[in-house]
This record gives sequence, C-alpha cells and structure tokens, in this order.
Amino acid sequence: MLVADDGSYTMLAADLQSAAIFRLAYLEHVFYNNGMDAISRLKLLSSQMSFEPDGERNPAAVPAATTQNGAAQPVCFTPKERDQAFVHPAQMPNGQQIMLLKTLLSSACERDCFYCPFRAGRDFRRATFKPDEFASLFGKLAQSGAAEGIFLSSGLANGGVITQDKLIDAAEILRKKHGFRGYIHLKIMPGAEKEQVFRAMQLADRISINLESPNTERLSRLAPHKVFMEELLRPLRWAEEIRRSQPAHLGWKGRWPSTVTQFVAGGADESDLELLTTTQWLHKNVRLKRAYFSAFHPIPDTPLENKAAVDPLREHRLYQASFLLRDYGFDLEDLPFANNENLPLQTDPKLAWAQMNLSETPIEINRAEKRDLLRIPGIGPKSADAILYARRQNKLYDLSALKKLGVIVERAAPYVLLNGRRPASQLSLF
Repeated sequence: MLVADDGSYTMLAADLQSAAIFRLAYLEHVFYNNGMDAISRLKLLSSQMSFEPDGERNPAAVPAATTQNGAAQPVCFTPKERDQAFVHPAQMPNGQQIMLLKTLLSSACERDCFYCPFRAGRDFRRATFKPDEFASLFGKLAQSGAAEGIFLSSGLANGGVITQDKLIDAAEILRKKHGFRGYIHLKIMPGAEKEQVFRAMQLADRISINLESPNTERLSRLAPHKVFMEELLRPLRWAEEIRRSQPAHLGWKGRWPSTVTQFVAGGADESDLELLTTTQWLHKNVRLKRAYFSAFHPIPDTPLENKAAVDPLREHRLYQASFLLRDYGFDLEDLPFANNENLPLQTDPKLAWAQMNLSETPIEINRAEKRDLLRIPGIGPKSADAILYARRQNKLYDLSALKKLGVIVERAAPYVLLNGRRPASQLSLF
C-alpha cells in the first residue's frame, strides 16, 4: 500500500479480507498526530467486539465453517475475522458490502453479567473514548475511505441513560460536525429512555439491544441485575411504536432504522424451542429484522468460566430455523424439535422437515403455491418467485430448467414432481 503526503492511499491487495496488515499500517499513519494512545485504545476496543455478530450473511444457505480437525466453527466470523481489529468486510441490510468498524466507546462496565468479558470486577485492560474524541478519529477513518460504516456499542457505566447519551453524542457529532452519511449501527443500552431510542433512530441505519436470553427466568442465570421486560424488551417495543406512530421522514435519510437483537445460545441452558419462540414473537410483534445467535463459550475470570462451550453447530441450526420462521412461512410446530426441545445438529431443519413430510408426497413444481415451493430443500424466496414466473410461460419438465432458475437441484430432486413424474433419474445429467 502506498501512502501519499495528503493521507490518500492505494490498496495493493485485491482481497480486502487478506489485507489487514496494510490497513493497520495506514491507520497508524492516519492517526499519527493523535498519538499511539488513541491507536492502542481503538485497537483494544475493536478487538474486544469479536463476540458481537454483525452483517447479513445467511447461514441457511452457507455451510458452517470447520477447523482442521473437523470441528464446527460459528458462522458469524471466519478465523481471519476473529483475529482482526479495526475494519472488516460486512454485508449491510440492503445487501451492500462495506468495510465496517465494529467497536466500543468504552469497555468499562458496572454490570456483573456472568458470561461477559466486560463484567465489573474482571481483571483486564479497559479503554474509553469521549464522544467527540471518538467521532474525530472515526471521521478521519471515514474520510480516508478506510471505513465506510460503524457498529458502535459500549460497556455500561453510570447507568444506561448516561451511557446512551454518550453513544448518541458520538453519532450526532459524526453526522453533524463531520458530515458522515454512511452506515451507523447504534446500540441501545439497558435502561435507556424512550426519547433516547427516538433520537438514536433519527441518527442510525440500525439499532439493537441484546436480550441475551429468551425470557426472565433464563436471563437471571446469565445477568442477574438486568431486567428482561423493562430494560431489554421495552426498548424494542418503543422502536416499533415510533415506527408506527411517527412519520418516516423524521428518521435518518427519511426512513426508520431496522432493529435486531442477540441471544447467547446455551448460556442459560435454555432450549432451542425457547429461543425460537421468543424470536418468532419478536418478528411478529416488534418487526425484528433478525435475531443473532452467539454460541456460549466460557470467558476466564467469570462465574461461568468452567461451563462447557456450546457446539457452534447449534448456532448454525438456530440461524437456519430463524430464517425458516421469518422468510419461509414455517411455524414453530413445523420445526423438527427433539424430545429435549432442541433442533437436531446433524441435519438442517428444512431438510429434516422434508424428509418427514415430503419423501412420500413430493410437491408438483408446476402447480404448487409459493408457500409450498418454499418448503422444498434447495428452493428459496428468489428461486420460488422465478419458478412462479417461468411456469406462466411454459411447464417445467426437467431439473436443468430448475437449475437455471437458481434451484439447488441436488437438494430438491427427492421432494418434487415435474409434470407428475419424479425427477430422480435425471440427476445423472448433472
């Protein structure tokens, strides 16, 4: 990478994902006048955000990553992403790929959540930025083109209201003083007030508050001083009330931001059914854009440091099931829960449903409604729409026609009929 006197730069590596070392060198150049203290804090705070998922990858369509020994990895991050600080590639709600800075305003926290690396009393190096100081740093980063968006959270200190004010101040300074019009994902703190939620929604493209657990009883096992209904769920309700009652032109760029949440899967010994019941309720009642799931892993020097880590494949199955509920017309009773109310780990839930329900009664592609097409493995919303359009022109007779429409025919073939015939014998064509 070449750095000019005016601070501009040329990226020599074609793959941004593999160019972290070049970005780090450039960031050190950009922030040289702010001193290494600022760089050290930014590096520290951004690296501590690896537990917080972001982006719009669809794990329902992407297999879980595996390590060299074959163990499943969480789908939210690749190993390279886990090791990176500063900016990293992320896909936004509109599908755009951007370079995102994911960081904390402060890692100081007064709460003592049992699972959290930032819990009060834990011995580790902490760092804090003032809102104007942070906005100035990120303004330089955005102006240089090294980052296009920001995911900004914080530890909670001096209460949720004061902490939320600082997050809002940082976003407001970025928007007004530095003229930043790019993507901002802003965290809502436990205990924030409705007026603060409203102001955050005027500044951000996305807001979120982490429920962590599916209900009050489970939350008490993870975060005994958080209040599920009043501190965590209520802000999500407020966001939906604002979207319904206030004109959209009051929001950032004339629209209200989407809302998301995160659960610590397995941290409180909850079942998949509990997590997905709450997720479905949120989709229907507060228009939650999506739920993130983070497989529990123990953090040293926390009360749960000796609790076994959750298989990351469980995280993957929860994502798949949540997309079935949100986008594929499935209900909770359709999902293949075992007797322990968990999803099977070895089979994705859509395939498991098809094996139980479609093996003997395959679906006729040329007559099925969209709801039924979406039940077929290998067919998603886009390919279902393509099928509906294509068959208005001509009947579909073979798997090659389906493949051209975006269907994963190897998955779909056992569960479909094409003009009254099973297409299994046609698989040899591929």
